[in-house]
Amino acid sequence: MFNPKHILFIILILELNFVKAQTSKSDTLVVDTTVRNTHSPLKATLMSTVVPGLGQVYNKKYWKVPIVYAGIGTSLYFAISNHNEYSRFRKAYLIRIDSDANSIDEFEGVLTEDNLRKNMDVYRRNRDFSYLIAGLIYVFNIVDAAVDAHLFTFPVNDNLSLNFQPTFFITENNQLNKGFSIRINL
Repeated sequence: MFNPKHILFIILILELNFVKAQTSKSDTLVVDTTVRNTHSPLKATLMSTVVPGLGQVYNKKYWKVPIVYAGIGTSLYFAISNHNEYSRFRKAYLIRIDSDANSIDEFEGVLTEDNLRKNMDVYRRNRDFSYLIAGLIYVFNIVDAAVDAHLFTFPVNDNLSLNFQPTFFITENNQLNKGFSIRINL
C-alpha cells in the first residue's frame, strides 16, 4: 500500500506548497476600466495602407520603418534591374527574328535565338517575383500596423514568472505517482 516515507514526503510537499501560496502575490489582474482606448487600429491600418510605415510611426514602433522601406526598396530595385535586362534581351530577340537582314543586335554571334529567349524568360520571372515580394512586404506592413495597434493598450505585467517544480500525487489505484508541474504567472 503506502510506505510511511511516501506519506511524510507528500505531507512535506503539500506544506511547502501551502506556505508558498500564502507568501506569493495575488494572481488577479486589475484592469482600470475608466481609461478609454484612444489608440485606433483602423487608423493605424489606413495610415499604413496610404503611406507604408506611417502606421508603425502611429504605433510608436519607429524602428520598424527602416525595415519596411528597405524591404520594399530592395525588392523594387531588383524588379527594375531585372526589367531593364529583360528589355535588353527582348529588344535583341525582336531584332533577331525580324525579316530585315541589315538589323544587328548587341548579342550577334554571342547568343542564339534560343539563348535570348531563355534569358528573357529568366529576367521576366525574376522581375515578377521581385514585384511579388514588394507587394508582400507592403501587405505585411499593413498587417503589422493593425496587430500592433490592437496590442498597443495590452496590459503587460513586469512580474512574468515560470515555476517548475516536482509534483507527487496519488492515483485512483492508491499508487504514488511522481512528475513535474509547470506554472506560468502572466
